[in-house]
Amino acid sequence: MAIRICNVTDIKPGRALRVKIGDHAFAIVHSPDGSFHALDDKCSHGEISLSEGFVDNETIECWAHGAKFSLETGSPLSLPAYEPVNVYEVLVENGEVFLEYEAE
Repeated sequence: MAIRICNVTDIKPGRALRVKIGDHAFAIVHSPDGSFHALDDKCSHGEISLSEGFVDNETIECWAHGAKFSLETGSPLSLPAYEPVNVYEVLVENGEVFLEYEAE
């Protein structure tokens, strides 16, 4: 199911937005190249919000310990993280951002 998150202009390129659906928190990321991504808003190394981190090209870096994750795959690209984070499909239609998510 596609859930409307926001307008494209609500998230500046190179920034992330924390969105909570039920008990699940997501980081919706607007990459500098204009693409949008969604991943769990929790670093796999610790209970740190990734949406407060640093976006650089196709990565997001945890602000607390510096672990970087691929926005495409959720794979950790640097220590101290060694576990991936979940990624989710994002759709952009008519200037609006939608998250493909089925609540459990």
